[in-house]
Amino acid sequence: MNDALSAQPTPAAAGATAPAAPATPAAMAPLDARIIAVTSGKGGVGKTFVSANLAAALTRRGLRVLVLDADLGLANLDVVLNLHPKTTLHDVFTGKAKLDEAVIKAPGGFSVVLAGSGMVEYSRLTPEVRNEFFNVIQTLAPHYDVVLLDTGAGISDVVLFSVSLAHEVLIVATPEPTSLTDAYAAIKVLTTQQKRQHVHMVVNQAARAGDGRAITGQLQQVLDRFVTTDSGRPMRLIHMGDIPADPSVREAVMRRQLLMQQMPGCPAALAVAQLANKLETTLLKPASNR
Repeated sequence: MNDALSAQPTPAAAGATAPAAPATPAAMAPLDARIIAVTSGKGGVGKTFVSANLAAALTRRGLRVLVLDADLGLANLDVVLNLHPKTTLHDVFTGKAKLDEAVIKAPGGFSVVLAGSGMVEYSRLTPEVRNEFFNVIQTLAPHYDVVLLDTGAGISDVVLFSVSLAHEVLIVATPEPTSLTDAYAAIKVLTTQQKRQHVHMVVNQAARAGDGRAITGQLQQVLDRFVTTDSGRPMRLIHMGDIPADPSVREAVMRRQLLMQQMPGCPAALAVAQLANKLETTLLKPASNR
């Protein structure tokens, strides 16, 4: 990876400066990677677990994958992956290190760029943070097939800016009413502020097979009534799959191990593998067919 980044940046990356308004994928073109924001309305729903294990599953399918820790203030991707990085985005943003020094290999074979945790200065979207983060993605994206942005939860300006840089959005929710309420709020903001026409959804910790599809359908009914896109059509919520409640997940998290590596045959891991297959065939096909 260091060799790949040692080359001069592309013209788009070299002159990139973040616009006053949140950037859009179109504004960032041309980029090789398909950028997917993995986000949630509520914390504690397993968003980072999904990001890490989805990256491992996509890597197994032969894709070049980067996970960028976009939870700039309360990052925990390093904990999930049991990594102790010498260089983080904080070091890059402050000029203490070069970007290629922050790109490391995760246990699942994919690349990661980790953010420092507890950095109060990154809890607000300042022009400096916006410019630095924008340029990081512009520089790294050409080297991968897919970039997963593991965002923070909620609808803060930092989260929304991170999501605005993605081609696609994957909302992670659980069947709990609070999670679904916050997911609805996040989707509504993405529709009104970012003019999104559709959002993808995965339901984590599903109690029974089919629960996620039913939950997605119920949420779609609410969106049909109360949220309308610029085209005049309701926001489209696309169900991507369910990840069942599985004690193996907690075991892997407590051990700080990837579920896809340690227990690839458990129900949750098989569900993540199915999610990766669906993502590749529906969202990543243009990138993987290069």
